Amino acid sequence: MATILVVDDDPTVREVVVAYLQQVGHETLEAPDGPNAVIATQADPDLVVLDVMLPGFDGLEVCQRIRAERPDLPIIMLTARGEE
Repeated sequence: MATILVVDDDPTVREVVVAYLQQVGHETLEAPDGPNAVIATQADPDLVVLDVMLPGFDGLEVCQRIRAERPDLPIIMLTARGEE
């Protein structure tokens, strides 16, 4: 199965996503913020599930930094942002 990096600053969201992915047989890595997400990509994940709103730098900047190093790495953007 795939190794999936889950990046979210909300520990509950991270826990739920990680639990589901592990339940279906994937290995997971976790990062709570932008800088740690970029560092975690050095572990060579197969996919990144990335929150848009993160401390450090936001998910869009994380995406740009990952794309600069690993242009073929799939990224799924995750957000709970609704209408304000």
